[in-house]
Amino acid sequence: MMNNTRPDHLPQLKRADFASDFRWGCSTSSYQIEGGANLDGRGESIWDRFCATPGHIRDGSSGAVASDHYHLWPQDLDLARELGTNAYRFSIAWPRIFAEGRGKAPNQKGLDFYSRLVDGMLERGLEPWVTLYHWDLPQTLQEQGGWANRDTIDAFVGYADMVSRHLGDRIQHWITHNEPWCTAFHGNYEGVHAPGLKDFKTALQVSHNVLVSHGRAIPAIRANVANARVGAALSLHPLKAASDSAADVAATARHDGLRNRWFLDPLHGRGYPADVWAILGDSAPMVQEGDLAQIATPTDFLGVNYYFPEIVADAPGVGVMSTRVIETKNVERTAFGWEVSPEGMVTLLERVARDYKPAEIYLTENGSTYDDVVGSDGQIDDQQRRSYLVRHLAATREIVAKGIPVKGYFAWSLLDNFEWAEGYIRRFGLTHVDFQTQQRRLKASGKWYREFLRGDK
Repeated sequence: MMNNTRPDHLPQLKRADFASDFRWGCSTSSYQIEGGANLDGRGESIWDRFCATPGHIRDGSSGAVASDHYHLWPQDLDLARELGTNAYRFSIAWPRIFAEGRGKAPNQKGLDFYSRLVDGMLERGLEPWVTLYHWDLPQTLQEQGGWANRDTIDAFVGYADMVSRHLGDRIQHWITHNEPWCTAFHGNYEGVHAPGLKDFKTALQVSHNVLVSHGRAIPAIRANVANARVGAALSLHPLKAASDSAADVAATARHDGLRNRWFLDPLHGRGYPADVWAILGDSAPMVQEGDLAQIATPTDFLGVNYYFPEIVADAPGVGVMSTRVIETKNVERTAFGWEVSPEGMVTLLERVARDYKPAEIYLTENGSTYDDVVGSDGQIDDQQRRSYLVRHLAATREIVAKGIPVKGYFAWSLLDNFEWAEGYIRRFGLTHVDFQTQQRRLKASGKWYREFLRGDK
């Protein structure tokens, strides 16, 4: 197994290898870091409810306190500035703006929090990149059918309109949805994320309605924000067939259809993949006239969240697509079990650029989790994460050199946080958080990123 973590084995990189206007940042999300779950008029989200049900979260925890960013945000933005980043990606908690998901009047205290947060970014030279939906749907909307109910589309557009009216004078870059695949399938088919449903037909309808809400929110944002730049962030995976057999090759094409093309195709004006639609039968979503045109509303960039490749085998009778993702042996993996493959990121973005030709691509998430150990000196010597970061930035340099329009990189994540169904077991941060004391400590990976961004290397 290759595990090139030694500093002398790593590629040599410097910030000057990239364009002067390249965006360098870190990403976070509201439910994972904010805490303050019951403060200042915030309503209940589907994640609050999901975490309250025993057995859903591995360590029995929740995001009720998380990294307490709601109170410690000045300290966290100082960290981002000290790293040398010039951009910061964050998300807004919908239930902080509308406790029940909709209404004529927003929760002013919620808007005020994000207004202070954005002002804090600008004061520190951080360009705000806002995500409107990073999975924390108001629980009231879920009780009315959630994303499977078309009324949630209207609620989202109203929410996007309200936020962009209040913050659009200071935010140019808007991401409508983070990883709609996860919203749909993790949450409504596999049941491992909120709201914890296990129905394939529901998941497909959710995916469609989320995409429609994306397209319908864009004109609202643009009406409120001068020179708005709008896109979505997709979780995408490069795929390889488990063998050269015709069955595995065909299975990989089917898997790609639901994993990648189900979102990429309609967003780029192609409608849903015909090969996937033919397989879905009665499970296919209800599509109304005009939906596909709205989904294909032109965007300014595509956000790509990249973590790992998938190896696909034919598996007759397994799931709707008759495919199985298999784990190959003798490859480097993170503590999550995800294969480490910087070259997979190159392959993926070459494919996206070739097949869909987005004007700009941003790596809106990329990161790794390992079992961090705090040394007796208080240091976290996370050489594996440092290696992961260095090698993926080298891959980013290679991608840019190929002429692929990647314009920015956001590391996941600035802070250790609440990692969804894993609770606090998994740590992705460049900064270590002691969840008992809320003390922040920059890890070795974060120190390398700081040296790189400040030009000290």
